[in-house]
Amino acid sequence: MRRTLADSTFFRVYASLLLALVLTFGLAMLGYLMVDQVRREYYRENLADAPMALLTTLVAEVAPERRASWLLDQSERLDMRLSLHDLDEQDFNYFQRARLDDGRPLVKRDSRGDWHLWRLVPGEPLLLEATLTHLSEKQLRGLVGSLRVWLEGKFSPELPLQTLIDRQALPVELATAPPDVLDDNQLERLNEGAVVLHLLAEEGTVTAYARLKPMFNDGSLRWIRVGPLHAFDPMPLLLTLGLVLVALVMMAAAIYLVVRGLEARMARLEKAATRIAGGYLDTRVKVESSDFMGRLGMAFNGMAAQVQSLLRAQQEMIRAVSHELRTPVARIRFAVQMVDDMSDEEPVRRQLKGIDSDIEELDQLIDEILTYARLGSDNASGVTLETDSVDCRAMAARVVDTLAPLHPQITLDVEPGADVEVIAEPRYLQRALQNLVANACRHAESRVRIRLSQDARAVRLDVEDDGPGVPESDRMEVFKPFARLDNSRTRRSGGYGLGLSIVQKIMLWHGGSVVIEDSEALGGACFSLLLPGGVPAAKVS
Repeated sequence: MRRTLADSTFFRVYASLLLALVLTFGLAMLGYLMVDQVRREYYRENLADAPMALLTTLVAEVAPERRASWLLDQSERLDMRLSLHDLDEQDFNYFQRARLDDGRPLVKRDSRGDWHLWRLVPGEPLLLEATLTHLSEKQLRGLVGSLRVWLEGKFSPELPLQTLIDRQALPVELATAPPDVLDDNQLERLNEGAVVLHLLAEEGTVTAYARLKPMFNDGSLRWIRVGPLHAFDPMPLLLTLGLVLVALVMMAAAIYLVVRGLEARMARLEKAATRIAGGYLDTRVKVESSDFMGRLGMAFNGMAAQVQSLLRAQQEMIRAVSHELRTPVARIRFAVQMVDDMSDEEPVRRQLKGIDSDIEELDQLIDEILTYARLGSDNASGVTLETDSVDCRAMAARVVDTLAPLHPQITLDVEPGADVEVIAEPRYLQRALQNLVANACRHAESRVRIRLSQDARAVRLDVEDDGPGVPESDRMEVFKPFARLDNSRTRRSGGYGLGLSIVQKIMLWHGGSVVIEDSEALGGACFSLLLPGGVPAAKVS
């Protein structure tokens, strides 16, 4: 039966990426709309700032008893409805009141589409409200006309105009020369007292011009310029590119999180496989889902359990066979001793001595097999080592004291140097070093040397001999159980083919390794034990 899409890793990754893309696009569009809405509100408030500043200034100069008629007149001239209200009667929130108190206009649009503009009257607790349905040319002409009438009533228009500009940034300017951007027909209408609008379609701006009556002290003329007033610009290219960049960064982050989660699960599988390859067969993968990765994890755990079970059964069988061999070997030895006691003939005793040597060799082989089986079984079962700080130089001295009497023809020594300590299982580490030294003694011509060294990351124990060495092509084969080479390191030189295998298992169990190189000093082989995490060595005086 085909797997459902919900259990497909491809579908889940694809769906996650698609969802990330949709969410990123949605967030980008939401950000675009929010920024555009803020810009539109800012544009409307700036557009309403100038006319509302003028109207509130004008209404403040009108006597209270004449304000009703003035508002009606201005409403008709400006094509909008103007009204005054007490500030406390209006239902504004905290931020809207703070904006009004700051001298800025408030712009809102009701459900019918009408625009409402509010602004405080300077020096009074009154609120001027302007209601309009749309912006028109008549409103701009009426505002410029009201500004002209207001300035013509001043003794010197520059000061009140500057005050108005300083307060609310009204885009107004007084000039002593007629505008040079108008044609003759527009200048004629301007001199006749009309308000002239100058439109630049390519720039999206409109500017209003008007001429003040010559009522000033020097008799000179003044021209008013209001604007340019800019139309609302669409989203600038730089801002659009910025939003696109933010969206791409968000999408990249979302995709990274999705892929990172998948990579983390693959990394756990890789780590588990590496540990199993290192001999830790009790390693298992945490299964978090039922998708393809989850099924792969379950299959991986099943494989590891099966391998562990088979290896444990094999080790138990080897251990059981080795134990069972001891009984007949003991009986044979007992029988040989009885025959030896009953016979005084030299040929018989010589044969019995050879048989006894073979039995002793068989006993040693059984011991090696049991050790090899115990190491493999403990490792497969996840048994941890009981480690302690080991003085490697003292351990090497004990190995020399044990093996030197067995090989009187070999000069066996430890190279002087600093004390070296390492965290390890003392008995197994000494067994590994002893196996290497015994192996070197069997193949050396006259000398075996142990050298100890240490750096910040590892401890190294080298065992060198002056024998024939190990060919580079065979250096991995010697660690296989019962492996035999075609050179001098054969059965004739002793050994059972398990010593180096035991060394390798001990090193793997410690998280270290054993390597074979050529000995530069003695010319033979150099077997090196590498252990991680050494204790800093003491200095020698």
